[in-house]
Amino acid sequence: MPSGFSSQHSVDDAIELSKNLGTQYETVSIENLFQGFRDELKPVFGDLPFNLAEENLQARIRGVLLMAVSNKFGNILLNTSNKSECAVGYSTIYGDMNGGLSVIADLYKTEVYELANWINRNGELIPENIITKAPSAELRPDQKDSDSLPEYDEIDEILLEYIEHRKGPAEIIAMGHAPELVNRILRLVNLNEYKRYQTPPILRVSRKAFGMGRRVPIVGKYLC
Repeated sequence: MPSGFSSQHSVDDAIELSKNLGTQYETVSIENLFQGFRDELKPVFGDLPFNLAEENLQARIRGVLLMAVSNKFGNILLNTSNKSECAVGYSTIYGDMNGGLSVIADLYKTEVYELANWINRNGELIPENIITKAPSAELRPDQKDSDSLPEYDEIDEILLEYIEHRKGPAEIIAMGHAPELVNRILRLVNLNEYKRYQTPPILRVSRKAFGMGRRVPIVGKYLC
């Protein structure tokens, strides 16, 4: 579902993966729909600059299309948000968070890479470019996840201690992590609890999965 911000290599990678898996695929552009929404919103948005609203609009258009296909053909929509994205809220509610089942939401981003490499252990099933390219939502020109977030290996180390090991900020900082980074990541986790309450059911593989495995208040000014 490419938009004007989608790179050709991402489209090609998706098609190659589908072919390798032997699954049906369709290419449905969202560009005309996106421009139509922007035109309709022009009287409301006026001359305000392009920002997160337009970025999330693209994800929500894709969510509507995927749910339409699900309804029409009876397929279940699999949500592909990972645990790192779920933790810090790097996902669009009512957009790429749509789905009937979250299949990798209990795997941190770094674990997703490890799993992909394991799947490819006997040959390239997942195109190597999907694994090695810089992660990007491709919702604005030249966007990379690292524009908004620290590197995932840093994030995941802190998240593991906070979520699975239930350590507080002081304990995590004492392990050698930068205080400003720890406080930023933990703040994001707590701010985005409301999103996680609305995610599809998660396949649990760790001892502390989001959802029923970790229940905390949606609104709470705390760090624990």
